[in-house]
Amino acid sequence: MIFFGQMKTQRHYPKGLDNRMRDQDGEIRKKRSDTLVGTLREEYGPDFAKGYRSDAELGTVLKKEGLESLDQLLNRNGN
Repeated sequence: MIFFGQMKTQRHYPKGLDNRMRDQDGEIRKKRSDTLVGTLREEYGPDFAKGYRSDAELGTVLKKEGLESLDQLLNRNGN
């Protein structure tokens, strides 16, 4: 990608066995709370966060469900 006449480099960190992205220190990256449900449905299927609009944010869903992480939501719903 060219950015104002210079090459802009992107960092790519290795994925784990579960195919999730990891930070520089090797920890699994957490999904941002402003990630849209519609975006997550592309990865987890059309039934993800059933009952929520596709433009709802992950943080809103987690708060309403009384959960702290995407992992908790996935485990609760059997995904």
